[in-house]
Amino acid sequence: MRITILNRLLLLFTSLLAAYQIALGIEGLGTLPTIAYTIAFGILLVAGLLLIILGYDVLDSPIVVIVTTGIPLSLSLGLVWEHSSAYRTSYLVFGVAGFLAVLATRLLPLRSKLPVLVLAVVHGIAGLTILGLPILLSLTGQARPGFSLVGVGGALIGVGGLLLALLKAGKPLVSRAIILKLLPGLLLLMTAAFVAGFALG
Repeated sequence: MRITILNRLLLLFTSLLAAYQIALGIEGLGTLPTIAYTIAFGILLVAGLLLIILGYDVLDSPIVVIVTTGIPLSLSLGLVWEHSSAYRTSYLVFGVAGFLAVLATRLLPLRSKLPVLVLAVVHGIAGLTILGLPILLSLTGQARPGFSLVGVGGALIGVGGLLLALLKAGKPLVSRAIILKLLPGLLLLMTAAFVAGFALG
């Protein structure tokens, strides 16, 4: 399926927003949150450009699942490290272990449901962290209300991740064509929510 001009533009705006966030949106943070957010938005930037250049065929690569796992893991790690100091070490261990588990189950020739289960658990925990932590901080007054938009971005990344994971597993909720039509817009809305949430929080 070919990418339309509109979807190429949406992907271009996604990449530009991700580049803006890397360049200007994470100033003044600690070392680890800066690294974590740079990785997450760097992957978004590169993913958008690769989709523009190579088309949707790039999604068929097994490396995509491994690399895109870095987005929710890095974002959630940055949020926990920045806003929940009591869980820093344990979440860092989870992040590293989760990424290695996804890497191992994708590279080894396993015929069981273990790769899908590992992916679901890792993405699920990271996604719920991105969704819940900013909203909780906003509701309790520990962050400004606008920071809850990061949680909205977390919800959107969860939807996108679920659609792509089920598509890769051969059990899509909707057809591949519909998923691919929705993906560029979903990526743009997600990135815009993240950028706005960090700016307003």
